[in-house]
Amino acid sequence: MKLMKTTDSVGQVLCHDVTQIIKGVTKDAAFRKGHVIREEDIPVLLSLGKDHIYVWENDESMLHENDATKILEEICRGRGMKASEPKEGKIELTAEYDGVFVVNVEKLNRVNALGEMMIATRHGGFTVQKGDRLAGMRVIPLVIKKEKMEAARAAAGDTPLLDVLPFKKKTYGLVTTGNEVFYGRIQDTFSPVIQEKMEEFGAVMGEHVILDDDHEKITGAINRMLAEGLDMVICTGGMSVDPDDRTPLAIKNTGAEIISYGAPVLPGAMFLLAYTKDGRPVLGLPGCVMYAKRTIFDLVLPSLMGDVPVTAKRLAEYGQGGLCLGCKECTFPNCSFGK
Repeated sequence: MKLMKTTDSVGQVLCHDVTQIIKGVTKDAAFRKGHVIREEDIPVLLSLGKDHIYVWENDESMLHENDATKILEEICRGRGMKASEPKEGKIELTAEYDGVFVVNVEKLNRVNALGEMMIATRHGGFTVQKGDRLAGMRVIPLVIKKEKMEAARAAAGDTPLLDVLPFKKKTYGLVTTGNEVFYGRIQDTFSPVIQEKMEEFGAVMGEHVILDDDHEKITGAINRMLAEGLDMVICTGGMSVDPDDRTPLAIKNTGAEIISYGAPVLPGAMFLLAYTKDGRPVLGLPGCVMYAKRTIFDLVLPSLMGDVPVTAKRLAEYGQGGLCLGCKECTFPNCSFGK
């Protein structure tokens, strides 16, 4: 900082807030730190008793907070988001359309660990709507060394930290299993739940079959639906470890790669996820999806609909936050579930 006459300060950058006090009316900053002083500001500053002020002393090795925060925006901003103008050194990102929000957590942590800068985001992996706030970022001091911001670029790498991926208009096949449903002993109350959840994403059911617990029939139905070009296949029922629950075996026999059978999520521990060689998901949903308000299915579905691969590592990380508290009034996703 350097101290200079206010009358000579046009074009300079304030290093501190300048407070205006009007008795009984206001006590607030008339000018914020980082403000670029204009000709018309001089009389106001003088009226506030500021014959001299501290301004930023230009140094080629340093960046002003607004310029530095623009760099944070550049390393964060991916597809489907727009940025606000810098205000008091802060920039916010908002969604340009509905989709699934994706965060590279590892790289985000690297940047935040550098110090003197911060990026705060909402949780990735969840649905966002057009206009939703996604992230805010700023540097902490008024000025920061250029080399520090180059370190931030290096920590972030060549791809943006954040993305909003639009949902795809997918078709799916539904395989309902279980002797009790096949033989009409009970009503199929599972399928309507799946259809309702899929319709929220604009997905269209291409085929629905109800089968008994014959694993060969289930495998055949899955393979036929895939051969017909459906984007994913969902199997309901037969997912426990009872001897007559054969859905996991049927999915395995399709040749799809099993990503995980089981997830650290309640409700949803007996969830199974597999992918075909061409990347289409095949799911085995446990019975809890039929009656519980929110389950593992709600956690993975946004990613599946945005073509974001769900990995075994990702599923394992649900352990912390994977317990649904079953609140009387459900506020999901604005709660701890899945986070």
